Formats: sequence, structure tokens, C-alpha cells
Amino acid sequence: MGKTVARNKKAFHDYEILERMEAGISLKGSEVKALRAGRVNLKDSFVKIIKGEAFLMNAHISYTDTTNPHFKPDETRPRKLLLHRKEIDKLIGKTTKDGLTIVPLSIYFNRKNIAKVEIALARGKKLHDKRETLKRKEADREAQRAMRDKY
Repeated sequence: MGKTVARNKKAFHDYEILERMEAGISLKGSEVKALRAGRVNLKDSFVKIIKGEAFLMNAHISYTDTTNPHFKPDETRPRKLLLHRKEIDKLIGKTTKDGLTIVPLSIYFNRKNIAKVEIALARGKKLHDKRETLKRKEADREAQRAMRDKY
């Protein structure tokens, strides 16, 4: 993985991540420039499969000041994800049969400087699971603090 541009922190809080996958993303020129500037938000975004193609929905990529006003794309438009047919079929099977959700975890540029999206099959957490996760994180933090203070 190369330079991470944006992470979806809410996904780790709301979902139990089961399986990760890398996907290419179809962008317009000004959107790539905005990604490089870090002007992206994945907070409420999700992946939807429409007619056998995967789309990234609700990802907010704001345009830069240098973008031509006539060619400013819609900031939350659906963006096509580039996946192999086998991968899409696998995602369709898991979401329909097991009731899983597909969420984007991060957007980054790989070694070849191409924008990629890390997506994951995820199961929604219940409220008590979220509380348990927070308790576990707090306990780990306290243990680290105790180890650090001891030495």
C-alpha cells in the first residue's frame, strides 16, 4: 500500500471487518487532483452493486480551486469501482446470501501512483459489540501505559 489519502474510521467502529479487497476507481481529472490534496471524506460512503457493476456511493470528493467552473463534477456522484467479474460475483453472493455490507476503508495511491480504494465485506455491529470494542481498546491502552511507566 502506498500513500493513504483518506481512511473511513467510522467503518471500523460500526462494522466487523471480515474480508478486504483492493479496487480501482474511475475518476475525473479534477477529482484526482483533489485526492492528491486530501480533499476526500468517506464517512457515510458505501459500495452498491448495480447491474453487475460496483459503485462507490456518497464518497465526498470536493474539487480544488483551480477546477474549471464548467467542468466541476458532482461531489458525491456515484463512482465506478474497477473489479474483476469473479470479484464482483463473489461480493454479490456474500451480500445477498449472508446479508453482509460492502464498505470502503481507505483511498490511497499505490506504488505506480494510481488511485485505489480498499473495500471490505463487513457485518454490522450491535450496540453491545461497539461497547465491548471500546472497553477492549481502553484496557489495551491502560496496559500499554502501565508497561511504559514501569520501564
